[in-house]
Order: sequence, then structure tokens, then C-alpha cells
Amino acid sequence: MKKYIILPLLALTLALSQACKPSNEKNRTEEALAQQQLTPVQTEMQNGLKRAYFASGCFWCVEAVYESVKGVKEAISGYSGGKMKNPTYENHGDNAESVEVIYDPELVSFSQLVDVYFGSQNVTQVNGQGPDRGESYRSIIFYQNLEEKKIIDEKIAALNETLGNEKVAAQVMPFQKFWDAENYHQDYEKNHPENPYIQNVSIPRIERFKKKFPELLKE
Repeated sequence: MKKYIILPLLALTLALSQACKPSNEKNRTEEALAQQQLTPVQTEMQNGLKRAYFASGCFWCVEAVYESVKGVKEAISGYSGGKMKNPTYENHGDNAESVEVIYDPELVSFSQLVDVYFGSQNVTQVNGQGPDRGESYRSIIFYQNLEEKKIIDEKIAALNETLGNEKVAAQVMPFQKFWDAENYHQDYEKNHPENPYIQNVSIPRIERFKKKFPELLKE
């Protein structure tokens, strides 16, 4: 269950955090640029199925969106995009909540999965989606080869043309490693429809997506 904890901050603590903020932001920017220079890891096709990786806020929401798409055999919640190894929900370091999408390229293309990605989020929100804020919830779209990167870059350029002064906030990163999340996170929306977060955030998000892309939905 998502936790929203509001803690009182002392004036001194706030002042110190503000003083450190520019340095922290610089470090995060440098780390992101370093990540972008890595050679992407190409996953192997198995039984005619490919894999794609996306981060866009809470993985419960993203998993549910992709599992509604025709041609998607499974979506798995996990962690990716950071340097920390063996992440957990309690401590996943600089990794973002992500989803591994296992799909049949004969039924749905990588390009269509990218359309689903951008069509199911607020593309301009930085470091989060909806009420989920912070590095763990940042938007990242991963590529495994130059063809996928070209598709992503072209779609971002087209979106940016329509956004005026705002820009697409998602990071574009070479895929390196995906870590499965704990079992209790898998199929969370399906298994916990009564959860307040699912009721108030996940379900409205997937319903908005379904209205946009009825032609991509499973029958």
C-alpha cells in the first residue's frame, strides 16, 4: 500500500536541504547522463515473445495498463534505471518502479507500446505521476537497440511539437537490468481491487487510457 507520510520540518533542516539541493540535482543530472552513455543490453526473444521496459509512476498502475493491451502476454512489476543491485521495495536506491512487458510482436509492435506509454501518463510531470512523487516514480523509457531509440526519439519530438512551452519529462535510457519486485506486488490491482490507492489512482488511470486506445485493448 502506498504510504503518504507528512513530517514536520524544522527551519534549520529546511534551510540545509535547500542549500544542498543544487548540488544534489547536479549529481542526479550527471548520473543520468552517465547512464545514457552505456551500451544497451538486448534481451533475447523467447518462444516468439519480446520484452520491453517502462517506468511511469507506480508500477501497479503501469502493469495494469499494459496487461490490458492485446498482444501483451504478461507485465511484471520491478525496478530498473539505477545502479543499485538487488533492490527491494523498502530500499531500491536510485532505481525507479518499472515494468517488464512481455509481448508478441506479431500482435503489437514496440512502436504501439510506446504509444501506450505516453498515452497513459502525464507526459510533462517530472519525477512522478499523479500523487506519487520522487525519483522512485520518475518516468523512464528504455531502449535495447538503436531502432527502438529512434522510435522513442521521434515520438518525443512529435509530442514536444504539440506541448508548446512544456516538454516531455521522461528520461530515455539504454536498458541494463530489470529486477523483479516482490511477489505481493504482482497483479496488485487485480488482487486488491478494494485498496484505496487502487480505487482512487490506478483504476481511474487505466480507465482514462482505455478511452484513448479502444483499438489496442484485449477483447
